[in-house]
Amino acid sequence: MKDSESNGRNGAKGLVVKALVLIGGALLLKNFTKSTTRWDHSRIVTDALCGEKFSREQARRDPDNYFNLRMLTCRATEMVDGSRVLYSEQAFWRTPQKPFRQRFYIVKPCPKEMKCDVELSSYAIRDAEEYKNFCDRPKDQRPHAEEVIGDISAHLTTIHLSRCERGKRCLYEGSTPPGGFPNSWNGATYCTSEFAILKNNEVNTWDRGYDDEGNQAWGVKEGPYEFKPTPASSCDDMFSPLNFPPAIALEKKIEDSFVMLEE
Repeated sequence: MKDSESNGRNGAKGLVVKALVLIGGALLLKNFTKSTTRWDHSRIVTDALCGEKFSREQARRDPDNYFNLRMLTCRATEMVDGSRVLYSEQAFWRTPQKPFRQRFYIVKPCPKEMKCDVELSSYAIRDAEEYKNFCDRPKDQRPHAEEVIGDISAHLTTIHLSRCERGKRCLYEGSTPPGGFPNSWNGATYCTSEFAILKNNEVNTWDRGYDDEGNQAWGVKEGPYEFKPTPASSCDDMFSPLNFPPAIALEKKIEDSFVMLEE
């Protein structure tokens, strides 16, 4: 009698274990096959953009065409619809406290009718001086969320990013629509942007301005700037300014040859 009861209990335990294995396997398979949502793409792009990045390696390879620039990006606020607002600035690596380019980025999923994953739009800042070194400051010394939204100014460009095909080095890539966006700096009538997010949160950017005849009016000609992150750099990090001697002549050269100024 005892043997039959023991066998019965062992059989029941075996069935329970098999059931748990099957359920666990089903859940694991579901997680593996779960598709990435529209907002997941937006979050991945946001995380990749954030942090401190430099074009140091590229400047060493080709100093005649590329400068060692610092790009610093961090979260500024979030819109009611879930769109993420980022603040981004670029500066010469010797003078990070003096950015020559400042932007707000709004990151959100592409409209459902479009064949892309993430919409990345750049905007001018109403009072750019107030936002210098925004990411380097303690959070209680930054403009509040309401101020940030109020300071989003003229729309500059919109880039539609899509996941890169399997086997490519990039994760997401995209560009402005054909014809670009209006721009009048340095004789240009329109500008274009190409953007790619690579593995390890590397970012490639290529901004160029053209006149009515299609001649390039500003921007680097050889290819995109390649920004690589510093170790442990992320959206939530706090950064300290790098204290290096000024390089006024080089800064002026950058402004003359590279920078797209806000209208």
